[in-house]
Amino acid sequence: MNLYRLLAALCASCAILAAAAQKPAAVGLPPLAAPPAAQVALGKKLFFDRRLSINGTLSCAMCHVPEQAFTVNEIRTAVGMEGVSLRRSAPTLLNVAYATSMFHDGRAKTLEDQALQPLLEDDEMANPDIETVMHRINAMKEYHEPYKKAFGNTRATPERTARALAAYERTLIAANSPFDRWHYGKDANAMSATARRGFVLFVKNGCASCHTMGEKNALFSDGQFHNTGVQARTEALNKQSVTYTLVPGLQSTMDPETLARISVPDQDDLGRYEVTKQRRDLRAFKTPTLRNVSVTGPYMHDGSLTTLGDVLDFYAAGGIPSDKAQDPLIQPFAMAAQDREDLLAFLNALTSPDARTFPR
Repeated sequence: MNLYRLLAALCASCAILAAAAQKPAAVGLPPLAAPPAAQVALGKKLFFDRRLSINGTLSCAMCHVPEQAFTVNEIRTAVGMEGVSLRRSAPTLLNVAYATSMFHDGRAKTLEDQALQPLLEDDEMANPDIETVMHRINAMKEYHEPYKKAFGNTRATPERTARALAAYERTLIAANSPFDRWHYGKDANAMSATARRGFVLFVKNGCASCHTMGEKNALFSDGQFHNTGVQARTEALNKQSVTYTLVPGLQSTMDPETLARISVPDQDDLGRYEVTKQRRDLRAFKTPTLRNVSVTGPYMHDGSLTTLGDVLDFYAAGGIPSDKAQDPLIQPFAMAAQDREDLLAFLNALTSPDARTFPR
């Protein structure tokens, strides 16, 4: 009898392990292979470790805050080494496993390609080279066993470290939103009538041309790069006044002439063009996912639009038509007060109940 129970328990364990090899698809998203648990555990430890930065003050999680949907909600752009404000906002890492390129300009093709770059950026974690980081990790005995469990070797290498960080980031899945349950789960009561009207407007006004959907799931991004006029708007506003960060959470505004006298002016952000040097990519940035968009503000690549209402108003006006490089897909559309309310309800219905629940 005891032998029978032992065999039954072993069979049950095998079944559980087999099921874990393929992570169950969240409603609204494609199936996703589950990364190895030991690599995930190591990647999570690295993600939260400030000691990976040059002076031990900055971790990945300080720009991609779990409680803030793996972005930063309080400030327009991320704050890097020694309080330096970066040019761009920190994109959410939720559902980043499905992204076809990384960063706002797509300069990294995979999560593994992306993982090590912030470690070496002067205004982020500021390490002089990747060997310095690996030497620091290898000197910490607490990492020996996690690396051995993950890769069969106690030694940290750039390739292993990148794979571990990517493995953790691939677990940050947040779907099952009211829209998912209504549209893909066929639950007629999952989404409000207001949000359903907003969905009709979303499609009618061409929003789904870039924030794409499929028959069985939706990433709400085409993964492509578009000039929506946002950068031209920011540059025009900067000629009137400049808002800058004194310390994280505290900002001040100064006229550009005064600022120019006391500092080196910022270089214009040319977007995807900085990667490809192709004129068609001038001021173009990757289409962000709209999943969990109600909790991932402020919005746009530079955090220049504070609320979803601001975003709707910007696109309803047709972006910045005077920007000759603006994507022709950006066209003005009529938006009555009720339309605006309906669209906002739809966008709010794209938020997963899991968006802010990931443990540290």
